[in-house]
Amino acid sequence: MIREVAAKRYAEAALLLAREKGNEETWSAGLAAVASLFSDPQAQATLENPRVPLADKVRLVQEALVGVDPLVLNLARLLVRRSRIALGPQIAGAFQERLDEAKGVSHAVITTAVPLSEEDVKAVAQKLSEITGRQVMVEPQVDESILGGLIARIGDRLLDGSTRSRLEALKHQMAGART
Repeated sequence: MIREVAAKRYAEAALLLAREKGNEETWSAGLAAVASLFSDPQAQATLENPRVPLADKVRLVQEALVGVDPLVLNLARLLVRRSRIALGPQIAGAFQERLDEAKGVSHAVITTAVPLSEEDVKAVAQKLSEITGRQVMVEPQVDESILGGLIARIGDRLLDGSTRSRLEALKHQMAGART
């Protein structure tokens, strides 16, 4: 996911505050609520409408986020005041990535030609955990164009075991053998 640099900075600051108080999970839940609110089409329409007074926008945020940590609520109000609500979901995602990284958890997107069963997903997660030395959370995706096998993306690492890439490699080898 491509994020603005500002979202990463907000997430880093939020993680520092959360660690200071020892309430990382509370922050995570609060930021998820902010992301959900700021992603809601009706809320977006109101929060991005220049005709809606700022006080009404702030009131909407306060009413929708009742019960979240006060500092998370302050961040949400700040984003509204600065007309940066699009950063809300990005901040939540970046915060969770940094929190997971600190816990030794990696996230992998696994692309296969056909849907994987739960057992297959668990087996892939276990194998990737062995390879990386970290706990790996797997998000499966389907892309029929890879023909078979799988492609795993863990952060900036790409493990391509797809049939399509193997056929491409064979094609290049055969083309090189002709000359």
